[in-house]
Amino acid sequence: MTDSYELLPGVPHRLEDLVTRIIAPNAGMMTGAGTNTYLVGTTELIVIDPGPDDESHIRAIVAAAAGRIRWIACTHTHFDHAPAAARLQALTGAPVSAMLAPRTDHDFELQVDRVLADGDSIQCAEVAVRAIHTPGHASNHVCFLLTGNGMLFTGDHIMQGSTVVIWPPDGNMRAYIGSLRRLLEIDIQVLAPGHGHLIDQPRDELNRLIQHRLRREDKVRQAVLRAGAGVTVEMLLPSVYDDVSKSLYKWAALSLRAHLDKLVEDGELRCSDGRYCFTP
Repeated sequence: MTDSYELLPGVPHRLEDLVTRIIAPNAGMMTGAGTNTYLVGTTELIVIDPGPDDESHIRAIVAAAAGRIRWIACTHTHFDHAPAAARLQALTGAPVSAMLAPRTDHDFELQVDRVLADGDSIQCAEVAVRAIHTPGHASNHVCFLLTGNGMLFTGDHIMQGSTVVIWPPDGNMRAYIGSLRRLLEIDIQVLAPGHGHLIDQPRDELNRLIQHRLRREDKVRQAVLRAGAGVTVEMLLPSVYDDVSKSLYKWAALSLRAHLDKLVEDGELRCSDGRYCFTP
């Protein structure tokens, strides 16, 4: 599926008959061109990831929807994806559906009308989306599969143009890789990410992401082996992320910790007071 539209905020782009994308004006290092909000349906709409609580973005959604919003669904509750749900609900009366927010400083305390579980469907008029629990980036993360179409709305599980940050303890690398592998078992035709353009060849992208994480994991092993016992995230960061700008080290350190924690969960490493070593 061709997605050649310029990623401009506030401009509705019809990606296919059932799906329109509107980008929020929150471009940045971690959000790319901005958060993608998707309007799914024709006579009635499901809004997926309403985005940040930005007046211009909410106006753009309401204008494009023209009174047709029946559901508001969030892939997760981070501040660039969920806060607009509250104001959009006040304007439209549409119920909000998501998994409940974990207690972190980077999750919005979303008031949810329908708490989703893995496999639940949201139906309106001629369309339905199925929730697929994909923990990793966030414990309450879901992707939404458009039934009969094969488009998967991936939120921050998969982003176009970059890899996602795994932020422990709510973020979990072992769960993230497991969620990527689970998606390989599902018939997906195209990925509609929370940031960036549509991604064709979804199986290739899923395999690429899995291999990227496993290669990084191996770099972690090698770095711990070279450094010896009692290494910290800060000590390992320059060698494990030698291919990343130092300006991104703040975020890379979170994913590095997630890799280390996975190796602890797998029984390869042990940790004491933030220092890691191989298990005897």
